[in-house]
Amino acid sequence: MMRRRDYSYRRLVIGGCAILIVIIYAIRLFVLQVASEDYRRTADSNAFLKRVQYPSRGLIYDRNGKLMVYNEASYDVMIVTNEAKNHLDTLGFCDALGITKDDFLERLSDIKDSKKNPSYSRFTQQLFMGHLDEKEFLAFREKLFRFPGIYVRKRTIRQYSYPNAAHILGDVGEVSQRDLDDDEDHYYGRGDYIGKQGVERSYEKYLRGNKGIQIMVRDARGRVKGHYRDGKLDRRAVPGKNITLSIDIELQALAERLMHGKIGSVVAIEPSTGEVLCLVSSPSYNPNEMTGKRRSASHQKFEKDPFKPLFNRAIMGQYPPGSTFKPTQALTFLAEGVVTPHTPFPCNGGFNYRGLHVGCHAHPSPISLSDALSTSCNGYFCWGLYYMMGKRKYGSLVKAVNKWRDYMVSMGLGYKLGIDLPGEQRGMIPNGEYYNDRYKHSWGALSIISISIGQGEVNLTPLQIANLGATIANRGYYVVPHVVRSVVGADIDSIYNEKHYTMAPAWAYQWVVRGMRQSALSGTCKALSRLPFSACGKTGTAQNKGHDHSVFMGFAPMDRPRIAVAVYVENGGFGADFGVPIGALLMEQFINGKLSPDNEVRAREFENRSIYYSAETR
Repeated sequence: MMRRRDYSYRRLVIGGCAILIVIIYAIRLFVLQVASEDYRRTADSNAFLKRVQYPSRGLIYDRNGKLMVYNEASYDVMIVTNEAKNHLDTLGFCDALGITKDDFLERLSDIKDSKKNPSYSRFTQQLFMGHLDEKEFLAFREKLFRFPGIYVRKRTIRQYSYPNAAHILGDVGEVSQRDLDDDEDHYYGRGDYIGKQGVERSYEKYLRGNKGIQIMVRDARGRVKGHYRDGKLDRRAVPGKNITLSIDIELQALAERLMHGKIGSVVAIEPSTGEVLCLVSSPSYNPNEMTGKRRSASHQKFEKDPFKPLFNRAIMGQYPPGSTFKPTQALTFLAEGVVTPHTPFPCNGGFNYRGLHVGCHAHPSPISLSDALSTSCNGYFCWGLYYMMGKRKYGSLVKAVNKWRDYMVSMGLGYKLGIDLPGEQRGMIPNGEYYNDRYKHSWGALSIISISIGQGEVNLTPLQIANLGATIANRGYYVVPHVVRSVVGADIDSIYNEKHYTMAPAWAYQWVVRGMRQSALSGTCKALSRLPFSACGKTGTAQNKGHDHSVFMGFAPMDRPRIAVAVYVENGGFGADFGVPIGALLMEQFINGKLSPDNEVRAREFENRSIYYSAETR
């Protein structure tokens, strides 16, 4: 008799396999239909066409309401590769856009390149060519019906009313991969525009507005049939917010005129508010050269220019301040009890001690503080620093230098001030540890004596020098400099309303103001004496391996200051040669609203005075 076999375990195995297959299929279907964004996007793209509505960027005005930046219509040519495939008259399309077939193939290859365009989908609109102007668009629109899969979207392009203020305004360009990587809000897509520099960059989130969208329904052949759900899910674009700058465009234009043919910077600040009245980096460029199709070619041209017109010297240039630094030393010595306003120091042709000589020009000796500022005496400030470094109350030379450094930092030097423009540099104010590292602990007061006259390791930006003038004008405080005065419907950052007080007392500032006023009346800033109001100033002649730099820092009027100015002209020689006359003209323009006939003649003279130099002297 045959034994009966037990097949029960086989039924279990077969049943288990069947269940496993069902589970695998269920999971796969879930992934395809629910979890996978790629398949969902593909399905949506077949059924819907999402038309992005781009907002117009906010307008930009100067402090007096003059329109500086506005928008003009621009058009982008878009392609849906799945619709254009095998149906596009390539030669006719290229002819309509004025491009070659090689251009067409290269652009198409870039669109499909996953590295250059990670979000590519053959079912969605992709940017093929941007920046068609109104005339080009009208000519192309007549032929658009011939090209299936080709669409046009309307955009706006920036236009600038004045050929000035390029470094303040900045520019707008197509987003880079880095921009997309840094986009935490997921606002931008390939082909979108973003502020690249200046105010356009730092206030991008206010200026850009919010995109709108139209969801259109397609039929089985991909033809648009109308708005999905009668447009109930559509969203209108919201224009960007308008911005008012603190800049006076007339003052800005004059400053750029005066710096024509020169390398350097001009910065003017309203002392009580910290509002930047003008900010010039020379050489500069017309901001309209950095718009639309011209932007790429212009950018390459400017990058190759040896005089670096894209480099914003006002906030990025780090220079020796020369004698414009001496007021900070006077304030520190007075506050620390190193000198009184009447303490005399000798200056027989300069500072002479233990074989060290720091030269100075001829003037009476001995000399006290106000006269030392007026005549820009090197000997006085070298002696002041020497005695401060030797004071026993600090305990050590390192601690004495660090105390000195603390005063400088409190005056807004050595660190970024925080202006609302990208790219600001900090300058250099050394401390005791820096000198220990540099000199391997073998150094003394004479090793660092040049910092007392704004040379040696000390470097400042023109913005910091102008802010120093504003601090002195305010008798001991500053407001962080800023170029935006207001944003419609929003508040500017609170840091641009706060007063920052320095370590020096107000009474010390009165003596410094007295010295700077004396400089205008009978010292190195005599050009200020021609002004119809009381101006104060301090010259600087910053040593350089080539020709010296001409520097000026001052403010006006003396008692109710409205403007503080810094002028830095590379290789300009003495501070009185370029710095003071340019500063005086800017003071008159802002306070009086125009130049006198005589000063208009002087302005034309300075506009036509160029300074040429080789790369070795920069």
